[in-house]
Amino acid sequence: MNIIQIIPGSGGSFYCGNCLRDSKYVEALRKEGHQVVKIPMYLPLFADEHDITDIPVFYGAVSIYLKQLYPIFRKAPKWFDKLLNSKPILKMAASMAGSTNAKGLAEMTESMLLGEEGKQREELERMVNWIAEHCKPDIIHISNALLLGLAHQIKEKIDVPVLCSLQDEDVWVDAMKPVFQKQIWKLMHEKAKDVDAFISVSNFFTDVMKKNMTLPDEKVHSIYLGVDYEDYTYINSSEKPRNIGYISRMNHENGFDIVVDAFIELKKKQGFEDVNLVVTGGSTGDDAKYIKGIKKLIKKNNLEEQVDFHEEFEDEGRHEFFKKVSMISVPVRNGEAFGMYLLESMASGVPVVQPALGAFPEIVEISKGGVIYQNNTPKELAAAFENLLNNPDQIKKLSEQAVKGVKEEFDIHIQAQNMIQLYESLSELK
Repeated sequence: MNIIQIIPGSGGSFYCGNCLRDSKYVEALRKEGHQVVKIPMYLPLFADEHDITDIPVFYGAVSIYLKQLYPIFRKAPKWFDKLLNSKPILKMAASMAGSTNAKGLAEMTESMLLGEEGKQREELERMVNWIAEHCKPDIIHISNALLLGLAHQIKEKIDVPVLCSLQDEDVWVDAMKPVFQKQIWKLMHEKAKDVDAFISVSNFFTDVMKKNMTLPDEKVHSIYLGVDYEDYTYINSSEKPRNIGYISRMNHENGFDIVVDAFIELKKKQGFEDVNLVVTGGSTGDDAKYIKGIKKLIKKNNLEEQVDFHEEFEDEGRHEFFKKVSMISVPVRNGEAFGMYLLESMASGVPVVQPALGAFPEIVEISKGGVIYQNNTPKELAAAFENLLNNPDQIKKLSEQAVKGVKEEFDIHIQAQNMIQLYESLSELK
C-alpha cells in the first residue's frame, strides 16, 4: 500500500513520544513492504531523520503563529514566508518558549480545526495540493485529533480513507481556558465525521476519547504502541549500577520535580549512598526557569555529583542512557494515554515505576515489567524506589519480565500488521 503519515514535529529539542511513535510505525510499515511518506507539520521531525529532505515542512510554526496574531503577515511575499519556513528557523523556534505550549495557542488550535474555514486555509490548500501532485496514496493517516481540520479537504480532493491516531489530545486541551475547552471538543466531535477510523494507543484512552469526542464504539480501534526489541540492548538491571532514571521532557507536567524530590528523600536514608539519578529528555525555552529551580534544589541538598544530566536522548544517546539505569520513572501528574518510554525502557531490561494514573496500570499489568504506586507523591515514589532497591531478586525478575513482555505484547511488527489489516478493511469499503 501507499501510505501518507502526517506528523507534527518537535524540532528535536525534547523527547517527543508521539513523534517517536509515528516514526517507529513508519519504519515497521516499510519493513512490511509498504511505501510510506512522512509529511512533517509545524516543526522538523527528530534530528536523526534523513529521509524527508525533499518534503517541505507544512504549516511552519513561525509563519502560522505570526499570521494568526498579525494579519499583516498574511500578505507577506512568498520569499519571506519561505524564509520563516526554513528548517534552521524552525529548529530555533522549537527551542524557544511557547512553541509546544497549549497556553496561548487556543485560538490557533480552534482555527486549525476549522480547516478551510480557518485562518490557515492557504496552507491547507498548499499541503493537499502537494500531496495530490507528488503522491498517490491509498491511505492517509493523521497523527492526532487536533489536526482533524485537514480531513475534509483531503477526502474531497484526494478521495482515500483517512485515519487518525488518538494520544494525549486531552493534555493539550485541558491546558486551555474552560471556554476554549468546550469549543475545541465540540469541533473535534464535528470534524470526526470526515475520518473513517480512529486508532487509540490504549484501552484506557479509547474510553477517554469516546467520551470527550462523543465517538461511536465502532469508529475507535485500540492498537498498542510497539517497538522492535532487537533495536535495544538487553542488560538485566540486577547487573547494572543501582541508578534511577527519568526519560521525558523535563517539565512540571511530566513530574520531573516529583522524581527529583523522591530522589532527595531516598538519599536521606542509609544504604543508598551508591544510587545516582540519571535524567534525559530535553526541554524547550518554556522549561528553562523550572529546570533552573530544580538544579538549585539539587545543589542545596549537596547532590550535584549524584545527578547526571544525560544530554543526548536521541538514537545512540538514548541507548547509552538505558545502560546507566536499573529502573526508570516518569511520574506524569495526570497520567498518559501510553508513554513510549515505557516500552523503550522495558525493551532494554529496565523496569518502570509508575503512578496509578492514565494507562500506566494497563501497560504494566500486561507487560509485568514494573510496579505501580498509588498516590503520585515524592514520598510514595521514594518508598517504591526503596522497596525495589532493597530487593535485588525482584529487580532481576522484573527486568526479565520487562523484555519478555515487550517481545510478546508490544512487538512493533505485530502492531504494524494490525494497522495494515485496518487500512485494508477501509480500502475495501471504499
